[in-house]
Amino acid sequence: MRLDQWLWAVRVFKTRTLAAAAIREGKVTVDGEPVKPAREVRGGERIVVRVNQMTRTVRVLDAPKSRIGAKLLPQFLEDLTPPEEYARRREVNLLPPGFRPRGAGRAKARREMDEWRED
Repeated sequence: MRLDQWLWAVRVFKTRTLAAAAIREGKVTVDGEPVKPAREVRGGERIVVRVNQMTRTVRVLDAPKSRIGAKLLPQFLEDLTPPEEYARRREVNLLPPGFRPRGAGRAKARREMDEWRED
């Protein structure tokens, strides 16, 4: 099975297109090597994927025939992601509503938010 198909089938990415784009951008490595989307996945390989603010590490156990349900994931991958990565992902969600880093977003939206905060 192709790497982009496998990442989609085991629910690392929502679409196969997103998986292929991440691979092309160098956000996915297999056993420490950059790869292409059409590379065949083999059992025992260690895949490191950068998804949003999180780096996930998984080991391939098998290749499913098609996209699988979340309950079946342990049959096809072993999650080696350290707990600190999941904690860092939760921290991003703890920012106050309406918070944006300086310079992020559109100027009009920023001005409206500044006016709202001053009131």
